[in-house]
Amino acid sequence: MHTGTTSISRAMIFAAGLGTRFKPWTDNHPKALAPVNGKSLLQRNIEYLQQYGIRDVIINVHHFADQIVHALDANKGWGSRITISDETDEVLETGGGLKKAMGWLQEAPFVAMNVDILTDLDLGSMIRDHFQHHPLATLAVTDRETSRYFLFDGDSRLRGWRNVRTGQERWAGTSSGMALAEKAFSGVHVIDPALFPLMKKDGKLSIVDVYLDVAAEHPVRGFDHSGSRLIDVGKPESVEQAEKLFT
Repeated sequence: MHTGTTSISRAMIFAAGLGTRFKPWTDNHPKALAPVNGKSLLQRNIEYLQQYGIRDVIINVHHFADQIVHALDANKGWGSRITISDETDEVLETGGGLKKAMGWLQEAPFVAMNVDILTDLDLGSMIRDHFQHHPLATLAVTDRETSRYFLFDGDSRLRGWRNVRTGQERWAGTSSGMALAEKAFSGVHVIDPALFPLMKKDGKLSIVDVYLDVAAEHPVRGFDHSGSRLIDVGKPESVEQAEKLFT
């Protein structure tokens, strides 16, 4: 694991999704360019990362990739240095997208986040927590209600996953007898590149599956930021709510 530094300079923004829940906008545009109070989700998250000194950003693209590339070129990356990870041939989901961008991310710990998440989470505190404990990954989580939860033990270590709607559960190693807390994932991660050699599968892959595969043997931690503003701008009706939270 990487030690000795407590700052992060690189991030990945996941922007390749089809945005099927965000129709009709995504019939003609990528969700990443959906405007919230005149600024796209992508611009807002690039500027959010800049607040914490992160200006080297890789962005994966698939759905209307050319529109994202054009917006970045036209706006000079909104002040950040942008690298494109082209998934035009096949959308790889979060885990596969991360693995494809591995060559650009394997030097030091980095931040990864979903383009459709808006938050005022104190990323600096989360990064410091990551360097204090040195897990493979630190996951931003809150106490909000959702259908799918990560399950953490008393040391904030990931032990499993539960879909409360279907009753499906998955475990990282054994969890018998443990008191586990349900936490909702916020779509923001701090990841050590030591994760990459442990990612055995290729192609389309969810990062949630990756974490559950490795967490029995390697620490994956939760960072609870309940109380921060957070919205998943997943559906058109959530834009109005986002515009009240983020001016």
